[in-house]
Amino acid sequence: MTLPVVAVVGPTGSGKSELGIALARRLDGEVVNADALQFYRGMDIGTAKLHPAERQGIDHHLLDVLDVTQEASVAAYQEDARRVIGEIRARHRVPVLVGGSGLYLRAALDNLEFPPTDPAVRARLEAELTATGSAAFRGRLRAVDPASADRIDDDRRLIRALEVHEITGRPFSAFMPRREYHQPAVQIGLAVDRDVLRGRLADRVHAMVRAGLADEVARLAGAGLRDGRTASRALGYGQFLRVLDGSMTEADAVEDTIAATRRFARRQLTWFRGDPRVAWTDWQAPGLVDRAVGLVQRHGDLS
Repeated sequence: MTLPVVAVVGPTGSGKSELGIALARRLDGEVVNADALQFYRGMDIGTAKLHPAERQGIDHHLLDVLDVTQEASVAAYQEDARRVIGEIRARHRVPVLVGGSGLYLRAALDNLEFPPTDPAVRARLEAELTATGSAAFRGRLRAVDPASADRIDDDRRLIRALEVHEITGRPFSAFMPRREYHQPAVQIGLAVDRDVLRGRLADRVHAMVRAGLADEVARLAGAGLRDGRTASRALGYGQFLRVLDGSMTEADAVEDTIAATRRFARRQLTWFRGDPRVAWTDWQAPGLVDRAVGLVQRHGDLS
């Protein structure tokens, strides 16, 4: 029977990395990173990236694959993740995806198609929107894709929807993701009490600061962090860049990072709770690893 892909999901600070390693050890697996910010070389403290010694000899993939000046791409991740998953399965081992970047996980697990783009078409449509206005553009979109016209509420996505239709002849709404696994998979969600999670996230940020987050940001600023559209806006990194610029105190940066991290965790929970395929278990449940292994074993023959 086909070995399932295992995904450990949940909010930041819920212990996904630790459970992922435990499952990889028990199931003879390898970990595939699904945290979009852990793609970046040098972004270690602020992303809670495990040190090599903490990985307990388990092979980890798709860590440290981008410079901070590069932009992460869901489409590129889909290609890379599926290639790595195939290689792991060819070794008769279990791929264990670990991370809280919901769209990246969906790209790896689901039948998710990314429509093509054309910079020339995009530039022309941007100029046309500037000349004619949003209302006229929405009317153009409604004529070819009423579902997208009713749902989209910003100019950037209006342009994208018309671009996709012009290039492919298909409505943008036809590319919306469906909850259909690309290959056999099981998702294990870690649930944490809301008040407990709030406290854990505050403690986590303070621990990052003690570990040298400010120095890490200063070092990466010298490597072009400010030029990275994705990396420069990461939790903690954006705040401490402002400290370097003198526009924010370190104390305010810490509090702002805590608040932003809590908001991010709420968004993660909303995303993952919306997927009925996620099997949730308490992050501190007795026998957590045994319980998770049991969930996986019910989805494939791992003997």
